[in-house]
Amino acid sequence: MKAIIDKLPYSKPFLFVDEILQISENGVEGCFTFSPELDFYKGHFKDNPVTPGAILTETMAQIGLVCLGIYLLLDVHSDIKIALTSTEIDYLKPVYPSEKVTVFSEKIYFRFGKLKCNVKMINSAGEEVCRGTIAGMMI
Repeated sequence: MKAIIDKLPYSKPFLFVDEILQISENGVEGCFTFSPELDFYKGHFKDNPVTPGAILTETMAQIGLVCLGIYLLLDVHSDIKIALTSTEIDYLKPVYPSEKVTVFSEKIYFRFGKLKCNVKMINSAGEEVCRGTIAGMMI
């Protein structure tokens, strides 16, 4: 599963995948811990840092869509590019610095190069922090 992470088109500080826990043709489960040293915490929000929703969405997309897309195409293509096409996310709880989150993704469909997934993120207390759908095109 490290081979999939190594194929991701991201690097620190914009890599939001620490580990892939499970992966199959139907979905993926992975985790990430938000280091308090990440730059966006310095200004979002003053004296009460919270992970921006855009970063939560990006984390779900990297684990739940891109990692799964790479897995699905690993035997077909060596150089896979994925472009995000749509998201619809509900944010339910804040995620704070040092929190570890787990993303669960379930494939809705993968056809004609488009992958669409139901995704959810839980915190280490087992509470759902956000959920929705994410889609992208495999290039």
